[in-house]
Amino acid sequence: MPLRPGRCYRHFGTPPYTRKEYIKSIPPVMIPKFDLGNLKGDFPVIVKLVSKEAGQIRMNAIEAARIISHKYLASKVGENNYHLRISIYPHHILRENKMMAMAGADRLQDGMRKAFGTPIGRAARVRANQVLMYVRTYPQNIDKAKEALRRASSKLPIPSRIEIEYPS
Repeated sequence: MPLRPGRCYRHFGTPPYTRKEYIKSIPPVMIPKFDLGNLKGDFPVIVKLVSKEAGQIRMNAIEAARIISHKYLASKVGENNYHLRISIYPHHILRENKMMAMAGADRLQDGMRKAFGTPIGRAARVRANQVLMYVRTYPQNIDKAKEALRRASSKLPIPSRIEIEYPS
């Protein structure tokens, strides 16, 4: 299996690190919009992307999923025929204990001394069966919405499935 970036941040076993009043340099959220398309439309079908297992999703993976699904839907369906919403928010702040890996670095680094780590990014903690993102659309656009969410799921590090809901 080839190594993918962000592999060490996929699963979590520690408490969430979210107390912003104690953190000096907080990385900003790089997701500009969580709602795309026609926000006020009355759509009869909801197509959901649901996680199969618990894990962490880094904010750059969420942004990549948002971009690819929005571009596909905008080109195939049109801006006024769907509403795409990202349902997760990256609250958890990721830390890394940066180590120097060059020649002569043995005299410059402290190893595990004070190894709390500095903030490097953000991630959303996700439970199993949680809705990651959804598309509200018309019945004739269900196949396009499923394809958009399938493309989005390929950008996310945890396995997911697509569900269709017909709210009454």
